[in-house]
Order: sequence, then C-alpha cells, then structure tokens
Amino acid sequence: MPALTQSQIGKNGVTPNFIETLKTYFKKHDIVKISVLKSGGHEKAKVKEYSNTILNALGDHYTSKIIGFTIIVRKWRKARR
Repeated sequence: MPALTQSQIGKNGVTPNFIETLKTYFKKHDIVKISVLKSGGHEKAKVKEYSNTILNALGDHYTSKIIGFTIIVRKWRKARR
C-alpha cells in the first residue's frame, strides 16, 4: 500500500506556502489526501479550482481525484498528461 498523508485547505486557500508543504510531503509519501474545510469554500466549483491550482503548481508527474470535498493527489514516476 502506498504511503499516505493528509492536509487541509482552510480560509486562506491554496497559497505558495501550502504548495511548498505539499512538495515536502511528496518527498516521503506517494499520495496526499487534502480536505477542503467549510471556511475554505465548500462548493464543488471551488474544490475543482483548488485541484487545478495544485496540479499546475506541482507539475506533470501528479494527478488528482475529487471525492466530495476531498482532493486526492498522487505522484507518479512518469508524466501523466
């Protein structure tokens, strides 16, 4: 089973500091589960926007899946786009 860690998006949204934190998580883990809190904008469109922003910042070796208000980001060895 791949290594998994968790994070949360709150009222500040996706900031450069949040992206740097994700990059450090991916040094040791393959999958990061990100929960969008109510203060972070509990709307489907906002969750999709967060997912796209995260993928653009991380690069081609990452994919995401949205389940409810949770974004699951996975790191791959080869580019997936």
